[in-house]
Amino acid sequence: MNDNKQKIINLFHQNVRGKKAVTDEANLKHNGKKGHWLEKQMGVKHNADNKPDLFGYEMKNATKTKTSFGDWMASYYIYEDLQYKIDKNGFIKIFGTPKPKKNNRYSWSGTTCPKKVGVYTPSGQTLEVDDENNVLVKYSFSIDTRQDKNTMVPAAMKKDDLIIARWDSELMRKRVEDKFNQQGWFKCLINKDGIYTEIVFGDPIPFEKWINDLKSGHIIFDGGMTFGKSRRYSIWRANNPYWESLITDRH
Repeated sequence: MNDNKQKIINLFHQNVRGKKAVTDEANLKHNGKKGHWLEKQMGVKHNADNKPDLFGYEMKNATKTKTSFGDWMASYYIYEDLQYKIDKNGFIKIFGTPKPKKNNRYSWSGTTCPKKVGVYTPSGQTLEVDDENNVLVKYSFSIDTRQDKNTMVPAAMKKDDLIIARWDSELMRKRVEDKFNQQGWFKCLINKDGIYTEIVFGDPIPFEKWINDLKSGHIIFDGGMTFGKSRRYSIWRANNPYWESLITDRH
């Protein structure tokens, strides 16, 4: 075992194990409040840098069903292409869906936004990985089953295999490998009562493995771009059994 891994294990046992995340002082509406508590306990400074959290290892917190790789926005969105003459809010109304629980505010998420490679949504969208490992979201008008598609979709977009978003392979390689392909990653696990009980480690993840696991459907795209909000919410996740399969040692 290398010294850095032992340092992380020691920090976990000294500051986290046997404890429950204390979030009273945090903004209770903030979804990441437990993560911020864990960062503080482990000595991780909260930041948006695309670098490993601690001693070359990326830290992940316990989650109910899915664990994220990162919130990585696309290199290209069709609304940035001047020939189509739409803005981000226009994009969301064309390719997104209204949320009844949010006063019918539109978002590019849920059933309209594609999650897996090769699987079409009812709105005619799918993820694709091309021969150069660029990740694409494609829209096909002929596959779009929405009853109002003729009025929703501009004439210039009424076509098949229209690229509406693209993540360039070299940028995605850098994002994956800068965070996960250094020393590896670790995750702090809790029991049913929310008490931290265990820390687990996994090997470094090279881009080739990441992109292959995206192609096979183990990794998904979880979009959440919302009308009227600037953040683009392009989160890449995998179900927790996937992460379990990558564990190499437990402490």
